[in-house]
Amino acid sequence: MPNEDAFDISILDRQECLALLAQVDVGRLGISIDALPVILPVHFTLDGESVVFRSVTGSKLDAATVDTVVAFQADRYEPEGLSGWSVLLQGVATTATDEATHRRAASVTIPRWTTPDGDHRLVRVMATTIHGRRFASER
Repeated sequence: MPNEDAFDISILDRQECLALLAQVDVGRLGISIDALPVILPVHFTLDGESVVFRSVTGSKLDAATVDTVVAFQADRYEPEGLSGWSVLLQGVATTATDEATHRRAASVTIPRWTTPDGDHRLVRVMATTIHGRRFASER
């Protein structure tokens, strides 16, 4: 009798991880605020091997992503929960100042409530390390 809890887990290479990240637009950012770990959802776009998102200028998220090491995670699971994937990216968050990145990010639909009044900074997290796994039920 097969084990109903058995899953096949595949390790993904860097290119597979990036291709999967390009399929979703919301992920979770792991940062430190006031010396405590915090995980926040962010709307993002993938720009090469970087995750790019907007941060409201002057917010705690903005302050926590100035030249600091952060973690970014995104995933997708099938509704029945029998298969899916998860990608973890780590790198240094910096301000994206180049015009090309701003043009590409402008084409992405990012809800306005994430950046009220347009007062924001574009944050880039270049993938220093990236790891991913694909899960599938064996039943």
